[in-house]
Amino acid sequence: MLALTALTLSHFRSHKLARLVVDGRPVAIHGPNGAGKTNVLEAVSLLSPGRGLRRASAEEMARKPEALGWKLRGEVTSLGHAHEVETWSEAGAARQVRIDGKAASQLALGRIMRILWLIPAMDRLWIEGAEGRRRFLDRMTLSFFPDHADATLSYEKAMRERNRLLKDQMRDAHWYAALERQMAQAGHRIHIARCAALEQLAQAQASAQTAFPTADLELIQSDGEMPASQEELRGALAETRLRDIAAGRTLVGPHRTDLFGVYAAKGVPARECSTGEQKALLVSLILANGRALAAQLGAPPILLLDEVAAHLDADRRAALYDEICALGAQAWMSGTGPELFAELGDRAQYIHVTEHDGTSSVQMEDGS
Repeated sequence: MLALTALTLSHFRSHKLARLVVDGRPVAIHGPNGAGKTNVLEAVSLLSPGRGLRRASAEEMARKPEALGWKLRGEVTSLGHAHEVETWSEAGAARQVRIDGKAASQLALGRIMRILWLIPAMDRLWIEGAEGRRRFLDRMTLSFFPDHADATLSYEKAMRERNRLLKDQMRDAHWYAALERQMAQAGHRIHIARCAALEQLAQAQASAQTAFPTADLELIQSDGEMPASQEELRGALAETRLRDIAAGRTLVGPHRTDLFGVYAAKGVPARECSTGEQKALLVSLILANGRALAAQLGAPPILLLDEVAAHLDADRRAALYDEICALGAQAWMSGTGPELFAELGDRAQYIHVTEHDGTSSVQMEDGS
């Protein structure tokens, strides 16, 4: 099982000090808008690599007006092993991580916890820019392959340096060779991992009986096709230097990939679907990701579903809760009122969040 059993927030966002003790059941968090519900979910998301579900800077997460920095402490169960995870930032500095009392990298968090999320900002995923879809794809890929983060960081670092040469109009091939070799190695790893993740998602969707629509997913390139091998990618980078110098940036590689989705039953591109259908497709993919991870690891990931009831009618809401419980996932969900979680009954634990004078308070409730 993958689950959070206790969470302490200190000077994090609107929470001055809060401690939650939970079990493996879903967690339904309710309260008025602005009370601090999403802040709790964001805290959980920071027990995984990266900048969390809001992609905020460490400084932005500090409680105002004190701005002393913040700290999160989580007690987690990961595949039969208990761990204590701490992460914090002091005065806006880069966040630090400690696992079981020892300093660790953020990437190490991905080997302990697998956390997926769906937030309102993602509701427009299919109709906005490709960058958001790539980020969504890479979060799914990272859940299957924790080393995907290493490849992504390596590729982006080398590409930044190459782009600097391009903007300086550097034409000497020797300056580019090592960077392009590194980009080709990491870029090919990124592409292979993304393709493997999509294959696992397709299998998870095909084998499930679900109330949510299936999404057919495909990787497309904004300019031609993604080179099929490491050698071909390296060659493409070398061949396009003059074009890239004119553009001032790299125009070939996995950073030019887009995720194209289709509502399978209707054969309609996701971007042309209704708001409710687009939301249902996203929910379907998160559930498929969870099922695929459960098959791979023997345990489902933690799910973070912020304002999950938005655009879901009562029947789909009930179906979602049934699927979460059948999956056995600890899902942290938020909504404005407890009635949005009525179909869960005592299958969930309930937290009421309120706010007074800029400070959030949390209270565990009996959901029976």
